[in-house]
Amino acid sequence: MSDEKAARLAAIRAANAAKRGGAAQPSNSVEGASAGVPPRSVRAGSVVGETPSINRNASSRPQRAPELDAFADMPPAMAFQTFLGIVLAVILGAFAAIVALPAWLPGLSASLLGAEPKAYWYLSRSSAFVAYILLWLSMVFGLLMTNKLARVWPGGPTAFDLHQHASLLGLAFALFHALILLGDRYIQATLIQVLVPFQYSGYEPLWVGLGQLGFYGLTIVGLSFYIKDRIGRKVWRLIHFLSFAIFGLALLHGIWSGSDSQSDLARAIYWTSGGSVLFLTIYRVLVARSR
Repeated sequence: MSDEKAARLAAIRAANAAKRGGAAQPSNSVEGASAGVPPRSVRAGSVVGETPSINRNASSRPQRAPELDAFADMPPAMAFQTFLGIVLAVILGAFAAIVALPAWLPGLSASLLGAEPKAYWYLSRSSAFVAYILLWLSMVFGLLMTNKLARVWPGGPTAFDLHQHASLLGLAFALFHALILLGDRYIQATLIQVLVPFQYSGYEPLWVGLGQLGFYGLTIVGLSFYIKDRIGRKVWRLIHFLSFAIFGLALLHGIWSGSDSQSDLARAIYWTSGGSVLFLTIYRVLVARSR
């Protein structure tokens, strides 16, 4: 019996060994099959390795163009030749009104130079109001652009065009306002007194001189539109900040040296223009601080 038991045990062990061998074989095959699959670390490494190519593709995509700076990046709205033509027309027009027309039409001299009509004085006063209103509109459209309110109305490019055109046309009317006074015999101003600040010693010389300073400041700001590529954006912006001082000088000049300052219409113009510029300036400061 012991031999039979020993034979059975040997057969059982052999069978168990055969079973274990069969079970081990699939595991080996699975392991062999999995050998073709890279480990997790390798797969992760391959993904990481491919990331730069993805980034390169992303970087090669066209980027959105930066938003234009409405002041510094846009070209001048009025061609320089056009502006020079307007200035030349103003000078020739003033010369014609002062010298040529009275000489060619002697009968017109009584109308222009008489004691009652005071045509030159009226022309100077009316052109002064037009110049001031244009300067005010230039300030308003400029502040609308910096406050981003121009996006609501009338649009950035349109606001820029109106801003520059109003500034340059205001400069032209201011020049006519000064030159036409040379024909007024009551004031009897010379060309030096008209063009050089604080050289006029007649009516309200201080406020007249401040107005002359404002005119030259407006000239610098207006011409800076055409040379901003040469002077650089920072210098151009610093020059443009002179607009606030120029508007203040023009307002003081109109109030204290204008003969119509006490009229209701003049007061309405000064209060409306000064108040609106002050409001838009404060709003601009508040918007800049909130960013």
